Amino acid sequence: MKKKLLIRDLTLRDGQQSSFATRMTQSQIDRVLPYYKYAAFYAMEVWGGAVPDAVMRYLGENPWDRLKKISDAIGDSSKLAALSRGRNLFGYAPYPDEIIDGFFKNAVECGLDIMRIFDALNDVDNIKSSVKSIKKYGGLADCAVCYTIDPKYGDEEDESGKKKGIIGIFAKKKTEGTKRHKEVFTDDYFVNKAKEMEALGADIITIKDMSGLISPSRVSSLVPLFKQQLHVPVDFHTHCTPGYGLASVLTAIMKGADIVDTNIWYFAGGPAAPAIELIYIFCKKLGIDIGVNMDAVAKINNELYEIRKELAAYDTVKQFPKAFNPLSDTLPPEIEREFDNAIEAVNKNDENALLDACHAIEAYFGFPKPNEQVKNAEIPGGMYTNMIAQLKELNEMDILDDALKLIPSVRLDAGLPPLVTPTSQIIGVQAVRSAINLKHGRPKYQNPSNQFIALVKGEYGKTPVPIDPDFRKLITGSAEEVPYDTSNYKRQDNPVLPEFGGVRLAKDEKEELLLELFPTVAASFLREQRKKEYLAAHPEKVGEKEESSKVEPQPQTQNKENAKQGNVMTSPMPGNIVKILVNEGDTVKRGDALLILEAMKMENTIPSEFSGKVSRVYVKKGDNVGAGQPLVEIV
Repeated sequence: MKKKLLIRDLTLRDGQQSSFATRMTQSQIDRVLPYYKYAAFYAMEVWGGAVPDAVMRYLGENPWDRLKKISDAIGDSSKLAALSRGRNLFGYAPYPDEIIDGFFKNAVECGLDIMRIFDALNDVDNIKSSVKSIKKYGGLADCAVCYTIDPKYGDEEDESGKKKGIIGIFAKKKTEGTKRHKEVFTDDYFVNKAKEMEALGADIITIKDMSGLISPSRVSSLVPLFKQQLHVPVDFHTHCTPGYGLASVLTAIMKGADIVDTNIWYFAGGPAAPAIELIYIFCKKLGIDIGVNMDAVAKINNELYEIRKELAAYDTVKQFPKAFNPLSDTLPPEIEREFDNAIEAVNKNDENALLDACHAIEAYFGFPKPNEQVKNAEIPGGMYTNMIAQLKELNEMDILDDALKLIPSVRLDAGLPPLVTPTSQIIGVQAVRSAINLKHGRPKYQNPSNQFIALVKGEYGKTPVPIDPDFRKLITGSAEEVPYDTSNYKRQDNPVLPEFGGVRLAKDEKEELLLELFPTVAASFLREQRKKEYLAAHPEKVGEKEESSKVEPQPQTQNKENAKQGNVMTSPMPGNIVKILVNEGDTVKRGDALLILEAMKMENTIPSEFSGKVSRVYVKKGDNVGAGQPLVEIV
């Protein structure tokens, strides 16, 4: 009897998120669902992660509708899976149990079968509520241990005592080589986290390598340990960016993983997971049955080729692999040998030979080469591209190397969190800000984001290593750790909209949950939905509403009455106005908070640089602003 391997297809969530900025529309997804129904994947990851935010923010679509439509089309042929961030779900705030429970109830009602639950700090306490809720409503709890490595510091002192690069102000302790602390992320660390998760009731344990940094040799030690010490299926998840992906997945299969995560050909490789077509060839040689209808996969792939062309504007790689169907195409003898060489290398524990063989296979098919910058920076590919996007927006690309060098020390200062959303964003944004601050002669940690403050304060949970109390005081104003407290959680406003017939902004529980999880994005999305509904019911109002929505031209500054009279606070970066904290006529002191700006999904409190009276507020909640745009005038 053949050995069985289960496949979780990531194409419609992690695949498109990794490679195409989560821009697949519902109509594009609808084109592949008839084939997915017959593909017979064990599971399809179709929701969670960035999907709920992105489909509202960029596509004007309802994320609950997306999950339900996929469920209706797929039926029971595959389990539907999603990804959530423990107590933070999809956002950055720790939510109370009532929000978490309501979210899972509605997710299961819409067709969700499996929720992969992780915590960015690997703080198991943060996933308890999610595990309880998904199981309560009949779903499976897939608990993910976030894989990471101890950082290498590029700013150690050389033999003469001079600092090389930029050093973190609290990352001072140095041991042998490039280490500043005892190794944290050992095999025992990951196994113990997995055992804690199993004790909570996990139905599946995933080794989640969001950065693609897990080498085949590390897989060889970790997967057998997980299999020996756990009593639930073990899933293996990685990415191809640094060049380990295909080799590490093959190793995981041969070392006993029960489930592996893959993408379909045209959405695979590069920043995404390996291609199922390559895994199919390996498994065929190994006598392993993956239980997937590869004819259906080929039909999906034909459609994905066209969809990828339609997503060209968001394609992070812009490099199509050559067309290939493992059921009908014959491999050249030299490439056939590379598949055999890879299998032999795993059996011999020869990592170099394994990587050579897998890289030769990927090169033949035209998949992207390993990204050496990401590999050397030891960060997720998405974090790297986000940092570049920030620096381009700020016109500061010249400090990219400095920002990358700062990541290890910023990470250590903040308790050495694994780099996965949201901590990858928090650390990446702070490294960029710190590099800019140092370039312009300002303190390294001037004006940190609200999320960095919350992380250092303790509101995200327990960090892998304790945070220096002096550093905590510098960032938060207090040396004491302050864990999150949801007892004072205030639900988002759900206002009546008189302009649209007196309806509420959110009309049901699902929409209320969107407001809780994505306050700014959901408010804008739901307002637009209410407007469309109102105009559909009152077509005679269409012209009237369009006229009233026109923006009046702003008075010219040369008009004496409207000319700027005082000091004007401008936006330090492009972003979205989340909240206005002052009114015209208020008296403020230097350092007082004026407003909250969301930039790169970070909320930033903008303090006043002046003392005086607020004479004018130039923006309103929900506005998009550019760097340098006027925010508040103070006289």
